[in-house]
Amino acid sequence: MGLLDVLTGMRNGPRGEIGGGGGMSPITMALLGLLAYKAVKGFGGTNPRAGSAMAASGGGLGDLLKGGLGLGGAGSGGLGGILSTGLGDLLKQFQGAGKGDVADSWVSTGPNTPIAPHELSQILTPEQIDFLTARTGLSREALLAGLSEQLPKAVDELTPDGRVPGPGDSGRVAGVA
Repeated sequence: MGLLDVLTGMRNGPRGEIGGGGGMSPITMALLGLLAYKAVKGFGGTNPRAGSAMAASGGGLGDLLKGGLGLGGAGSGGLGGILSTGLGDLLKQFQGAGKGDVADSWVSTGPNTPIAPHELSQILTPEQIDFLTARTGLSREALLAGLSEQLPKAVDELTPDGRVPGPGDSGRVAGVA
């Protein structure tokens, strides 16, 4: 199962439709934003070419996900590489906060350990939360509630082999080449 399958399932899930219309739900956007957080933040100044491309296109997370920033041919494997790297970074963040066992349960093939919104608020940085609320339009509470529900499922589906995909797996992870 690739990322596109995960996104389709999440779009059709309990928080998938907004006002009965299609499109990406705010929680799906938040999940992708969380996984691609460092890449998106990096457009602000560490990579002048990407930063100027983002500015010229009106840039944002949507542009990154559409491949509008020229990342498709990046050495990191494009979107799949960004998400794979982001997933690894997120799992390290959980480990650093003393919740590595929770995140490890999502990667492993066994049952997923749930995480409460207040626990997630202690793992994610205030900058990450502010970044995601600004881009999704969700309140802090709605964001944390949605992520606490959907993050375990998303990580579980992105790691079907019970391991974090490596660089060579990036196309399979994303469901796109």
